[in-house]
Formats: sequence, C-alpha cells, structure tokens
Amino acid sequence: MSQSRIVSVVIVLAAALLFVPLLTAQAVITAGSADVSVDQIFTVPVNIADVSDLYAFQFDLAFDPTILQLLSISEGSFLPSAGSTIFIPGTIDNIGGNATSNADTLVGDIPGASGDGDLVDFTFQAINPGASPLALSNGILLDSGFNFIPFTTMDGSVTVPEPAGLSWIGCLAVTGMLLAKRWRRAGRRAVKISRSPPE
Repeated sequence: MSQSRIVSVVIVLAAALLFVPLLTAQAVITAGSADVSVDQIFTVPVNIADVSDLYAFQFDLAFDPTILQLLSISEGSFLPSAGSTIFIPGTIDNIGGNATSNADTLVGDIPGASGDGDLVDFTFQAINPGASPLALSNGILLDSGFNFIPFTTMDGSVTVPEPAGLSWIGCLAVTGMLLAKRWRRAGRRAVKISRSPPE
C-alpha cells in the first residue's frame, strides 16, 4: 500500500472517530405540555427517551403558581419496569412554583432500565388563564455503576385560555351600559318635552 493511500485511510478513520460521538444517541428528559381550562385538574408526565441502564434519577420542576397549583406527584412506570424502586416525590411549593428533588432509584444489584418511558407524573389544577412554563433543572441520571449519564432536557408548558363565557359576559356588560345611557337620554328628553310650555 502506498504512503499516500495509508495517509488517506488514516484521515478517513480519524474523521469517523470524530463523528461517532455525534451519532451516539443521548438521553433526553422532556416535560409534557397541555392545553386545559380554568379549574381543570390534569396530569403532565416527565418522560425520558434514548437512555441506557438508568438506575436512579432526580430533577426539579418549576411552574407559574399564579396559573397552576401542583396537587400531587406520582412515580412513572419506566423505572419500576426494571425492578423494585424507592420513589421520593418532590417537595411541593405552590407559592414559589417549584417541585424540588423528585427522585427515584432501583434497589439491588440489577441492571438499569433502557429505552423510553414515563419518569414522574405531576397532577396540577389550573387556577387562572395564562401560559405557564414547565421548566426542568438540577437533573441527575445514574447508571447501575453509579456513573453519570449525559442527557439533555426539553421544557414543557401549559396553556390556560380565557373562559369563553367571559367574552360573552363582557359583551353583555357593554351592551347593558349602552342601553342604560340611551334610556337615560330618552328620559331626559321626555322630561324636557313635558316641561316645555304649550304653544
């Protein structure tokens, strides 16, 4: 093999090694999104995708407490699919708008869960119209050897539109005000005419 051919092969192999990390799938934690109505109680999952050997995790979730109130936190189905778990629901702060230290771990000398699934379910109640982010932070993923698993996150959101009835109420209120003004004007005219001296 000629020297130029060897150099070409080395360059191709080096380029391939550089692109291998880019082709390797990385775990992604995703907060769900929802469109709901005022006073509705609903559940939003936080899911994981493309993970290998997940043994334990933790993360925080933030939301807008003027729009949403967090009622409960429950374990998703993903980690228990690999074995027995210890689930620690996060601390709920409906004033600051946080659910901190949501954590789950497998128990025993077993391999972790791999693939895609539901990590944690958050049950909210919508209390006011608006748009609330569901922001993930302080995440940690560990494999069965207690090594950190690299990952990325994708935040979610909840949209609560203005109730349709309010627009009709507003229209009725404006119409009522206009009619009241007309009636007052008509009343004043009637009084003027009644007080006018006859010709």
